[in-house]
Amino acid sequence: MRKHGEKTNPFLGISEGMQKYARLAVVILFVMLGLSLLGNIRKISEADKKIKAKEAQVEKLRQENEEIKKRLEGVTSETYIEKQLRDSLGLSKEGEIVIVLPDKETLKSLAPKLEEEENSLPDTNWKMWLKLFR
Repeated sequence: MRKHGEKTNPFLGISEGMQKYARLAVVILFVMLGLSLLGNIRKISEADKKIKAKEAQVEKLRQENEEIKKRLEGVTSETYIEKQLRDSLGLSKEGEIVIVLPDKETLKSLAPKLEEEENSLPDTNWKMWLKLFR
């Protein structure tokens, strides 16, 4: 009979040589389990990184979707459509008169030139400062 606190040998009845092999097998088993555990932890960590990256991508796509929805609301509004019809196609409402002006360069070439503008030079800096403080 065994005394209280005395350790029992799980390999009782097995030869000493076999006990060494059994212990070696147990150690190898624990090493393999540890390596397997580390591999699983690494795979879980990689999967977690991929999940976080995909979540960030989903959030970015949601924001883009919201922006597109806002632009779509603006484009389908009555005022936007009317503005496009006026600007792009030159259409007008009934009773309106459309006036089309030429660009600035054409307007300048058509406008009469003043002699004062051609002959006068701009004031020098010291004259402008003098006018400012008078």
